[in-house]
Amino acid sequence: MKTGPQLVGNSKTEPLSHIGPFDFTAVHLNNCTRMDIYEQIVELRRQGRRGAVATITTVRGSIPSFQTAKMLVRDDGSIAGTIGGGCVEAEVWQAAREVMEEEKPRTLTFNLNNNPKYDTGLVCGGTLEVFIEPVLPPALLYIFGAGHVAYNLYKVATIAGFDVVVVDDREAYANRERFPEAREVIAEDFEVVTARLDPPESSHIVIVTRGHRDDMRVLRWAVNTRARYLGMIGSRRKTISIYKELEKEGIPAEKFANVHAPVGLEIGAVTPEEIAVAIVAEMIAIRRHTPTDVVSKKYSYPHAAPSGHAEQDAVEEEPTRNS
Repeated sequence: MKTGPQLVGNSKTEPLSHIGPFDFTAVHLNNCTRMDIYEQIVELRRQGRRGAVATITTVRGSIPSFQTAKMLVRDDGSIAGTIGGGCVEAEVWQAAREVMEEEKPRTLTFNLNNNPKYDTGLVCGGTLEVFIEPVLPPALLYIFGAGHVAYNLYKVATIAGFDVVVVDDREAYANRERFPEAREVIAEDFEVVTARLDPPESSHIVIVTRGHRDDMRVLRWAVNTRARYLGMIGSRRKTISIYKELEKEGIPAEKFANVHAPVGLEIGAVTPEEIAVAIVAEMIAIRRHTPTDVVSKKYSYPHAAPSGHAEQDAVEEEPTRNS
């Protein structure tokens, strides 16, 4: 649910409902500087949250602000900074919410001369352009498993710009020597680790453990997370088997609708390196909201009708994912 704009003071978020949606000038900004906004952008990304930054890029004539003025709009609707208040700021706030959803920048142009709704009561009659760009958290990937596919997935995902967290219950595999550039490497029991993890909405989870029983243990937890992308390796036959087993435990079938299993795009991948490329390509397409002509291998459980995939199942039945 969208809420109205809010301005942030030094210690708390103050809603603007008591002054009306467009009366930004009635709120004291507590001397918020542009450097404060930069620091808050860093903090927003550190928390795994989204936002959008609006910057006045072009000014002609007189406006109730200045060129390079900035305003940060957070994913909860609160704001820091100002670009002058009034209807202009309210429209920019609304556009910023759309920018962070679409994850694509846009430019707005306002002519304060020709539109009476922009009348601020001040001696202003200029035009201005406002550039709005999304603030996105780092692309975070949790890899459960540390075998052959997991290792190659870590390498390809790192090149693609993902921050990677590797989890495996075998210290001989989950270690810094094997995954030197990972954000974190955790060598601990899967269920112990998942009990303390809370992946943000921007995160991705790929399950490639050394066996289907461990895959099921992780999936049991993962279907209840907020992760943007959830994938699990294995053939269609093994995927359906795991789903049915978890259904017996009381997990609704609808929980599996967004699981990408078998994981990755259908590019004929067979080797661990190729499988890693197929998985990362699918994550990028989801992250960038980009439709692709390449078919996903995802099985649409429980709505897909059973069909013969014997040849593909034979290839995927026991991929060389782990030692």
